[in-house]
Order: sequence, then C-alpha cells, then structure tokens
Amino acid sequence: MKDVAAQAGVGLKTVSRVVNGEPGVTPETECRVRQAIEALGFRRNDSARVLRKGRTATVGLVLEDLADPFYGPLNRAVEEVARAHGALLINGSSAEDPDRERELALALCARRVDGLIVIPAGDDHRYLEPEMRAGVSTVFVDRPAGRIDADVVLSDSFGGARGGVAHLIAGGHRRIGFIGDQPRIHTVAERLRGYRAAMADAGLPVARSWVSLGSTAPERVAAAAAAMLTGPDPVTAFFAGNNRVTVTLVRVLAAHGRPVALVGFDDFELADLLRPGVTVVAQDPAALGRVATDRLFQRLAGADLTPCRIELSTRLIARGSGELPPAD
Repeated sequence: MKDVAAQAGVGLKTVSRVVNGEPGVTPETECRVRQAIEALGFRRNDSARVLRKGRTATVGLVLEDLADPFYGPLNRAVEEVARAHGALLINGSSAEDPDRERELALALCARRVDGLIVIPAGDDHRYLEPEMRAGVSTVFVDRPAGRIDADVVLSDSFGGARGGVAHLIAGGHRRIGFIGDQPRIHTVAERLRGYRAAMADAGLPVARSWVSLGSTAPERVAAAAAAMLTGPDPVTAFFAGNNRVTVTLVRVLAAHGRPVALVGFDDFELADLLRPGVTVVAQDPAALGRVATDRLFQRLAGADLTPCRIELSTRLIARGSGELPPAD
C-alpha cells in the first residue's frame, strides 16, 4: 500500500478507501490509485484484513447434493445474496450423511466463515452450539435443526402434499400410492402426513401397501411402483415425494399398459414438455435460498433476532398427468 500511495501521490488512507470501496475520494484520485495498483500488481492481503476486522467475508453452505436440480437455484440464490454483501460462498455436499454434514460444517467453521447455511442431513445439531456461541451465525434451510433453537426457512411440505393429493381425489381417484424418500427426513415425514391428511379428509382408507418409503434409487422406486400397480386393488394414481421419485415414475408409467395419474412434489426440467405434462407441487428453491441468506446477513449485521421458523407456500401446477381420470 505504501508503494501504491507513493506512485499515485496520495496518502495510505486514500489507498485504503479506494481498495475497500469507501466514499471520500474524487474520481480523478481514484483513477490514479487504480492505475498505480494495476502497474504495481498490488493485491489486498485478506489474511491481514481478517486479523484487523475479525471477519473473513465468507459464508459456508452445506447442502445435500449439488447435482440435485432442486439445489442448483437455491445455491445460486445464496451466492447472489452473499455477493451483494461482499462475501464469498464456500459450499459442500453432505450426501445425506449426518457424519459428513457434521464434518463439513465444522471444517467450514475451522476456516472461520462468518456464517453457515445448513440443509440438515442429521437430527442432532448440538455440535454447532459452541460455534454459534462463538459468533458463527447459522440458518437452516428446507428442514429444521435438531435439538437446538435456530432459524429455519422451509417450504410448506405438509400443505403442499395435502393439496396435491386432494387434487387427485377431486379427479375421482380413491386408490392413491405414495412413494417417498427415507422416513427420517423431515420433509418426507411432512409430505406423508399431508398425504394421509388428504385421504382422511375425503374419508378414504390408506392400505399399507400404498405407502413406500426408502432410497430414491430408480430400482427401488420402480419395484415399489410395480407392486402397487398389481394385485386385486391396484392404485390408479401416484403422489411422488420428490423430483427424483417423480422422474422414475414417469419412466415406469410410460411402459405401463393403462393410464395412471401422477402428481409429484418438486418441479423439474422438461416436466412441461412430456406428454402428458407432469403435474407438480412446486417449491421455490431460489426463494428459500434468498430468504435464508437475508436472515443470515441480518444476524451478521448485529440484529437481535429471536430464532424463528419461516415457511414459504407451494403451488400446484396442473399439466395433465395429475388430471388423468381413473382407468376403472
């Protein structure tokens, strides 16, 4: 900085103001400083800046799987809000493994991120309490934290599933299958609860064979669907617990001999181009990311906030698959 100041003919404080984007420098002086910076190859020493300000200007994001289409818009929204606040985003995937989530979250804390946004894989987050007490602001997304009091931003999984199944019932379906992810996941439990609530609202029984939870691997989902489509009382419609299940069901039903209605939770790319188009209960993952990151930066700015639950609404998008009538 001394070399830059000498070359530009200004004081150290002026160089600092230009580098940090602070006001109080004329355009002409700023131009001279930037020319000197370019000529000398000056780069700000962020390590020294951290020691001086006590902030790293970095935010950590722990999500389930960046390859999942649901997390792409969420990740991008977090990054954009962080960038608007002059912060860098560092992210990693837990692969739905609680141990890996803990390892990744603590590794980010060890690198002194200012805040964390976590999509939980586990159900016990007491390991983060020391970090939060030490000043690492933390917001959970999509699923609430386990055994600690913390901010959470999520979608209305219960209401969305209830509305999606009610839509199938209104179309004349009485035997509706539910295929979902692992039962320990909060969103899965809420969507199953919504499915059962819609069936109960209509006075319809739920046979044990109509519900299947477990891995979203295509082989497992296809086998569950095949079992529900056979027997004396086959289902006439499916409600899929997430987009990965929906995609497998689209493939299974394309090879099935008779029309079967389908409503999926989560939208996915090309869902509107299939024939019929796939009816979905759509979340807004970008909104989840924006709201969570806004909340995080409010905390980083020193706002005295009581931990709260923010729930965003879903919407039913009717495209054809959920409007097919029962075949019998």
